[in-house]
Amino acid sequence: MSEKNNKKTIWAWCMFDWANQAYNMVITSTIFPAYFVFVTTNNPRKSDVVTFFGHQYVNTVLSNYILGLSYLIVVALLPILTSIADYRGNKKLYLQLFTWLGSLACAGLFFFDKGTPLEGPMICFGLASIGYCGGFVFYNSYLPQIASTDQQDAVSAKGFIYGYVGSIVVQLICFVVVLQPKLFGITEVDYLPARISFVIVFVWWIGFSFIAFKLLPKGQPNAGSHNYNVLTGGFKELAKVFGKVRKMPLMKRFLSAFFFYSVGVQTIMLVAANFAAKELHMPDDHLIIIILIIQVVAVGGAVIASKASARYGNTRTLIGLVTVWTAICCCVYFVANETQFYVAAVVVGLVMGGVQSLSRSTYSKYLPENIPDTASFFSFYDVTEKLSIVVGLFCFAKVEDITHEMRDSALALDCFFAVGLFLLIVLLVAERRAAKEQLAVV
Repeated sequence: MSEKNNKKTIWAWCMFDWANQAYNMVITSTIFPAYFVFVTTNNPRKSDVVTFFGHQYVNTVLSNYILGLSYLIVVALLPILTSIADYRGNKKLYLQLFTWLGSLACAGLFFFDKGTPLEGPMICFGLASIGYCGGFVFYNSYLPQIASTDQQDAVSAKGFIYGYVGSIVVQLICFVVVLQPKLFGITEVDYLPARISFVIVFVWWIGFSFIAFKLLPKGQPNAGSHNYNVLTGGFKELAKVFGKVRKMPLMKRFLSAFFFYSVGVQTIMLVAANFAAKELHMPDDHLIIIILIIQVVAVGGAVIASKASARYGNTRTLIGLVTVWTAICCCVYFVANETQFYVAAVVVGLVMGGVQSLSRSTYSKYLPENIPDTASFFSFYDVTEKLSIVVGLFCFAKVEDITHEMRDSALALDCFFAVGLFLLIVLLVAERRAAKEQLAVV
């Protein structure tokens, strides 16, 4: 078992977030979504209908379906891989494999040019998502291993802060390349600068990840005296963890609430750029500025949430954050101009950083102390999150496909926020009841 609260180890863990958020910023939030909409509507009829493997889709519906499918693959794959990782004690290996997959897929997007058939770029887009999500589950599973319970809120927030700051830095680099390509001798300004930014993400992501690859602990094998093979062992370890989770009533309630509000949180973060580009017709430079504002404000949001949880408790703080999310998602339906979108972006940034970092540390606190199978336990957290994204993306895409209005899709997401908020309140009541029963026993 590695030493907890080691500053060097925590720094290495945070640097992985610094590395992989380049994907989240450039590929899912700013440059690629805007570039995709631009390329797939840049024709004489200005149609947003595209062809993919012989079938026709609205461009943004297709991108949401691809993202949803990639998360569904992760959901099917990760419970097995994380159990195997705990069984063999090699979760760092899987962290490396998924990181290489995602970063190389980003490099593959460089070949997405005008007139390129969509099959290849969309496969790379999906693989990049699988690599990012797959790596994150193993990254998250290190939290209870490297930080004691009383430090997990602060360490979780620190990881997100590193990620937000790193994403801002790489976005600024890409921002200069895209908006001032002639500074670098680039004369083809419509397509090449954006494609170069995808290569920058590859270099940034894999380059800084080597810090985590080198310094994070490998993990402890948990095979015991069992002699079953890797695949069978993975399923058996997963079944054991599932049995443990079923006996943790507070964890079960938290995961239920987390699922519903994550449908809204994660989906809004993934489709915001497409919404701004299609509904508000915002130019790329304005869109990038807004996303940068969100990331900068999110740093403060993560810090505020960490301090609020220390004073008011995790669940009460989450209730406050999700209440704000519920209100802002409803307001998005009425957003009609850039100024209103800027205001919404600032509020989203504040609650985005807080709800992400606090959700992760809250779940970590529900885990038993010093357990060896952290990857398997965190697979339930990540599977819950990824399933919520699948539901959110397919719901958002289906509503847009039916109504041809992304605003209607945003309104549909608000229902999930409302359910998540109700379940958090139920969790708070259950926590208070459990605290009273514990005091009575003492």
